[in-house]
Amino acid sequence: MGGVSHTSLSPLPSSDRSDIAARLRRALLDASFTADGLLDLLGAPAYAALARSETVPALRATRGDTSLEMLVRLFLLQQPVPHARVADVLPVEDALESGWLTRTGGDEVAASVDIRPYGGPDGEDWFIVSDLGCAVGGAGGIGSREEGVVLGVGGASTTLAGITVREPVGSALDLGTGSGIQALHVAQHATRVTATDLNPRALEITALTLALSGAPAADLRQGSLFEPVRADETYDLIVSNPPFVISPGARLAYRDGGMGGDDLCRTLVQEAGDRLNEGGYAQFLANWQHVEGEDWQDRLRSWVPRGCDAWIVQREVQDVTQYAELWLRDSGDHRADPADYQARYDAWLDEFEARKVKAVGFGWITLRRTAAAEPSITVEEWPHSVEQPLGDAVREHFDRVDYLRRHDDAGLLAGHFRLVAEVVQEQVGLPGAEDPEHVVLRQHRGMRRATKVDTVGAGFAGVCDGTLSAGRILDAIAQLVGEDPVMLRDRTPAQIRLLVEQGFLEPVE
Repeated sequence: MGGVSHTSLSPLPSSDRSDIAARLRRALLDASFTADGLLDLLGAPAYAALARSETVPALRATRGDTSLEMLVRLFLLQQPVPHARVADVLPVEDALESGWLTRTGGDEVAASVDIRPYGGPDGEDWFIVSDLGCAVGGAGGIGSREEGVVLGVGGASTTLAGITVREPVGSALDLGTGSGIQALHVAQHATRVTATDLNPRALEITALTLALSGAPAADLRQGSLFEPVRADETYDLIVSNPPFVISPGARLAYRDGGMGGDDLCRTLVQEAGDRLNEGGYAQFLANWQHVEGEDWQDRLRSWVPRGCDAWIVQREVQDVTQYAELWLRDSGDHRADPADYQARYDAWLDEFEARKVKAVGFGWITLRRTAAAEPSITVEEWPHSVEQPLGDAVREHFDRVDYLRRHDDAGLLAGHFRLVAEVVQEQVGLPGAEDPEHVVLRQHRGMRRATKVDTVGAGFAGVCDGTLSAGRILDAIAQLVGEDPVMLRDRTPAQIRLLVEQGFLEPVE
């Protein structure tokens, strides 16, 4: 994720001693130093407080002398603990020799890195390694402003992991791997994993994360964007939580990409198409500029490379003042000298003003390589709550794109459909009115969409169970309501197409 200067950061454990990592892993698991174990020990309020970088509740909950309490103080709260007590739980001498632990004053030892338990999607017990004080849930939030600092798991990391399509693939690329969380996920369903980062420290930490989590080693390569990838290399899956922050300059490697405006995200998306195998996915988190006089959706459509379907979802928009304040707080500048804070704030606003940026959008970008003559590009705003994980919903979106591309209106009428699970119907109108003003279908899974339909659309969706073709259902509705069946067949396919596109109806083939 950028940056090569990290000389003043603490030395990292050796990644060459996988035997030490395996022994350390066993010891941590034996002591229940896991996501479930922490929740049981700390309780939900203290556990949630750690995610806000508030440590007092966790310190109060670990005043005893159990092995788990000691490990929480050591690795999550960065408190020195007695050497003799650690020796009861961990292979302490080997951990000291390989650099996982360091000696402090007196007869105490301290952790050299943050180690945060992380529960995998299928109940796996994983551990995410990051720089001291820089794991979300660690002792101080982002506790360093060093250029090459490597963070742990944050909301962006878990969002990307949740939306990634999970299916067996031969090759996967984690671009800008950071602490290795995405590489750890894709290692579960990819035969070959390549992880890249401009920051060599991030590659070292990714190796530690994989080893301590019991995952296969990845092919680790240093470089920016696709530079470490050979010209003849392509992948079935590309994931990236890049340094997408639109900032004046490149102070912090983990967030600032070093390119002007949103050029880094644009470049990443545009270059990904040539790196995908047919049917392969590329999935990114990104920021993009809302520029005066320019449609933000058109801006993003222009990013999509040839030969790719795309689904782009804007989840949030912030005006430039909110955006600047968010990232100034992220780096702790709000706690610095007031004059320095004001100068940095001014610099952000100067940058936005020069680029005529009025707001910044955040969201997800998914590409899929396709041989279709006319690729599908969907750009939408969806700030509402969703149900993670969404990987299956993303794959199903593109499956529906393929289906609709293959079927014209006549094909839709000949098709069979089923109403998806957990869709409810809401009727909206004035109290006491005989007929509703409109009918809303609402999903309670996945994207949790809601869409208006007319009474024919609601009736059609309600009887779709896969047994009758769409045309035969419409003929029955026409007879019921006294409408010309030919006219009904003529005007309804557009509504059927919308219900399929948005995932309310699934084709039964």
